Amino acid sequence: MFAPVKKIFTRLIKKGNLRVTDASGIAYEVGDGTGSLSAVRFSDRWTEYRIALNPALAIGEAYMDGRLIIEEGDLYLFLDILSVNIDYAHMPRWVLLLDQLRFLARRINQFNPRSRARKNVATHYDIEPEIYKLFLDGDMQYSCAYFETEDTDLETAQLAKKRHLAAKLLIEPGQKTLDIGSGWGGMALYLAETADANVTGITLSEEQLATATARAKTGAKNDQVKFRLEDYRDTDETYDRIVSVGMLEHVGVDHYRTYFEKISRLLDEDGVAVIHSIGRFDGPYATNPFIRKYIFPGGSLPALSEIMPVIESLDLKICDIEILRLHYALTLRRWRERFSKRWDEAVALKGERFCRMWEVYLAGSEITFRYQDGMVFQLQLTHRRAAVPLTRDYIGEEEKRLSRQENLIAAE
Repeated sequence: MFAPVKKIFTRLIKKGNLRVTDASGIAYEVGDGTGSLSAVRFSDRWTEYRIALNPALAIGEAYMDGRLIIEEGDLYLFLDILSVNIDYAHMPRWVLLLDQLRFLARRINQFNPRSRARKNVATHYDIEPEIYKLFLDGDMQYSCAYFETEDTDLETAQLAKKRHLAAKLLIEPGQKTLDIGSGWGGMALYLAETADANVTGITLSEEQLATATARAKTGAKNDQVKFRLEDYRDTDETYDRIVSVGMLEHVGVDHYRTYFEKISRLLDEDGVAVIHSIGRFDGPYATNPFIRKYIFPGGSLPALSEIMPVIESLDLKICDIEILRLHYALTLRRWRERFSKRWDEAVALKGERFCRMWEVYLAGSEITFRYQDGMVFQLQLTHRRAAVPLTRDYIGEEEKRLSRQENLIAAE
């Protein structure tokens, strides 16, 4: 029996029902026996060494490579038990030291000049779009949805997200609107077709650009929306409205000032900008090493305490902040379930190892937003404090108006 791994599990796992079988075939149980049984087995001693030394990275890698075997339950249940029992006071000192080193190195890891930003985006987004179609909604929304109830279906929640953001933008017909990080085009197309805006979407992903451009050509208002392969730092026009969904996470801590300075310069004096981003409840921290290495290289989850001083130093007013606490956990749950149902198709496209990697990403991310410090925030920014109405009542009223417009478009 490899004592260091057993010691970690024994010290940490006080709740739940976990059975661990080591590489020599010896099994032991930890937890208080409550809940569903999760049973895992390590295939070799080297895997145990790596998990003892660097669990935040090695657990995901071991599962991805088939060296951490789930014998009962599933990966989500195993990670769930680990998550609810995490107590850094009982972590080995070398694990805490690794975390501190990651935090100290985050400015290097998140340094994203133009060339590196393009490469990082390509790593995640310029893969077969069919993979994303297996688990996203029909509009290819790849960001946190907006759930009015916990049992809302994904399509309805993603439409509600677009409507909610559009309501905060207070778009008037014909206004010039910039979508920074436009993805596969769904948000920009919604603003053009439902809010009657003239929209420019910019992205660094060639695959996303191709899909968005093709969708725009067949859209009802194809003359009001266009997409460009462009770094936000190179955009040089003035806009009435700016929206940025799921983009700030890719900027990197070294570039927060550049990002918000650019928004300040691009936004008209009477304009409104809305930024939708993943964030952290518990303050600045390093990106999870598995996510940084395999999923979002160069990415970071900003804490409000990191970006607020930047915004306050610029000619921008924060008119509204909304925290979406569990909405991304609900979104990720639906993505994970959809991906699981179409596992064989995903394997045929990308292979078993990729799919296991994606499963770690989806399951681990859901747990982050359900139990740990992950959240999503929406910031409404203006130059003038009187650019939006006195109270937040207008958001609900505007959502109702947009919903009526959606129904009219659907009926045509």
